Amino acid sequence: MSERTLLPVASGRDAARRSWRLLRSRPGWLAVTVSAFVVAGLAGLVPVLMIGRVVDAVGSGGDRDDVVQAVAWMVAAGIVAAGATALSTASLARVVAPSLARLREDVLDRALHLETERVEAAGIGDVVSRVGDDVRQVTESLDEAVPATLSSVVTLVFTVGGLFTLDWRLGLAGLAATPFYLGAVRWYVPHSGPMYREERRAQGERADALVTGVHGAETMRAFGRERHAIERVERASAAAVDVALRVYVMFTRFGFRMNLSELVGLGAVLVAGYWTVSSGAGSIGDATAAALFFHRLFNPIGALLFLFDTVQAAGAALTRLVGVADLPGPEPTRLDPRDADLHLVDVEHAYEPGHRVLAPVSLHLPAGRVVAVVGATGAGKTTLGAIAAGALRPSGGRVLLGGQDLASVDESQVRRHIALVTQEVHVFAGTVRDNLRLAGPDATDPELWDALATALARAWVEALPRGLDTVVGDRGHRLTAPQAQQLALARIVLADPRVVVLDEATAEAGSSGARELEQAALRVLAGRSAVVIAHRLTQTRDADEVVVLHHGEVVERGSHDELVARAGRYADLWRAWSVRA
Repeated sequence: MSERTLLPVASGRDAARRSWRLLRSRPGWLAVTVSAFVVAGLAGLVPVLMIGRVVDAVGSGGDRDDVVQAVAWMVAAGIVAAGATALSTASLARVVAPSLARLREDVLDRALHLETERVEAAGIGDVVSRVGDDVRQVTESLDEAVPATLSSVVTLVFTVGGLFTLDWRLGLAGLAATPFYLGAVRWYVPHSGPMYREERRAQGERADALVTGVHGAETMRAFGRERHAIERVERASAAAVDVALRVYVMFTRFGFRMNLSELVGLGAVLVAGYWTVSSGAGSIGDATAAALFFHRLFNPIGALLFLFDTVQAAGAALTRLVGVADLPGPEPTRLDPRDADLHLVDVEHAYEPGHRVLAPVSLHLPAGRVVAVVGATGAGKTTLGAIAAGALRPSGGRVLLGGQDLASVDESQVRRHIALVTQEVHVFAGTVRDNLRLAGPDATDPELWDALATALARAWVEALPRGLDTVVGDRGHRLTAPQAQQLALARIVLADPRVVVLDEATAEAGSSGARELEQAALRVLAGRSAVVIAHRLTQTRDADEVVVLHHGEVVERGSHDELVARAGRYADLWRAWSVRA
């Protein structure tokens, strides 16, 4: 198995740059957020200072009014802090939520417009984990961790300032713990970043193993390879668990370093407070306030300790999201072919260097011509079909539509003119109307019914409980394999492409449904250029030309009758098919 080429991961600087670009798009609410956090931080200093004043008043035999006044200040500060905190959280949401929504849209837009071969090289699990797990991680962090982190940072800064307000010597004592804190952070940051990226990568590998195992379950069972798929999932899950355990051990060691820093800092403040009181340089109230100020740091520092873990994980997820969002967009080259002629000129392909699966093949499809491609499993039929549809860029040769080279055009432009229908048709959760309008957003109901009629699907859609408004898909009415294919063929009618590529589109229908589906396909292809990758050889009789592939090479080509009369490989295939039929 070849090594997968994962989608890129942005640097921390690039992620921060894009995040700032998104946040500053709402400057008004950003200013309100900063102001509210500052007010909340300043209000939080008042109760500690008032407690120190109460201690001094009691120690010096002050009157009751001093105590009452201090309590009143504490109550007022508490009300202001609560209001400012609520405002800061609400305004932060108004800044962050739209920014995150924009980032999600950018990531999803780029993910949906990735070239098919790029997705296959990265693995579907890598894409799914980014638009799923990584978005969830960043969302949860922004909802909970980011507000708490900002509040903790503001509290930390203003509390240290409060220490210096009491006495510069007490402030310096509080800073004695700084080297220990910095040492802990300096140890943690270089270890945590790569570790969290490895964790996200391991989760992507696990998702890929699970998705591949589920999608390929029937094939695995058919070949008795269930154990192989399960072992792959187990290996990926074990690797993810191993990384998670190493992250936990690293986080625990970081917690020990932070606790040691707290011990050193509080001890230094208590010693400094005792010295200032003994020397007459400060009061007992100042020493008490200083100790409370430093003790007050335990909560924000503790919050940062636990939240830093979440923020780092979110940062790793954010770099993966930005890595996708910053992928270069498609070139604005417009595909405007002069006609529907499809010309494959000496196209060849190798999924891995040195292992060619398709030798140089040339095909010419004038407008309205149908070419059927047949061959044994592994002959290269699907590869040739993907290249003809513009879904796979060939290793060599050119694909021209109306004289324009598809290599210079984005795949989304190609889809407007060439439609690909495979045997793996997806029915989206929604109504029949919703599924059809994916191909024709502006189609009227009469146009939808006409498309269904062309695909021989009108009768069974009319028989559904609510007709076009019937919900289908995973959470609705389950369609049979032939019905799902007919729905896909009806979408072709609505999209009205110049060229259609059918890749074994009737292979999963079963013999009873396949005959009707073949008739539906003929009706849909009428007047269009088409490449039909034929699983059922009955599809080849009406083709203008039949191309026979063997080990990636064209060994025969001609009409059905000519090839049968030639008594070559196609004749053998036709004879074997006729016996089974």
